Amino acid sequence: MKITEQEVRRVAELANLALTEDEIVRMTQDMDGILTHIDKLSELDTSNVEPMSQVLYDAEETATLRADVERKPLGNADALANAPVAGQGYFKVPRVIEK
Repeated sequence: MKITEQEVRRVAELANLALTEDEIVRMTQDMDGILTHIDKLSELDTSNVEPMSQVLYDAEETATLRADVERKPLGNADALANAPVAGQGYFKVPRVIEK
C-alpha cells in the first residue's frame, strides 16, 4: 500500500475536511490506486519523447495562445464596480475558515 489511513487523516486535517470512517477507507483505496497508476506511468520509456514546455503552443494557423501584450491595468474602482459587497477598496466575502 502506497498511502496509509493515517496519512489520509493528516491530509484531511490540513484541508479542514471532516471525513467519516467509511470515507477515510475509500479515500485510502482511491489514493492508493492513483499512486499505483502513477508508478506504472513512470515505468514508460520516454527517452525518445521531446520535452514540452507547454501543452498549448503557438503554431501559425493553429495558434492556441493569445499574444502577450502589455496594457493598462484595470483600476481599483472599475474592478469593484460590479462587486456584490465592497468596502475600503476590497472585495468583501463571507468568512469560510472557522479555525
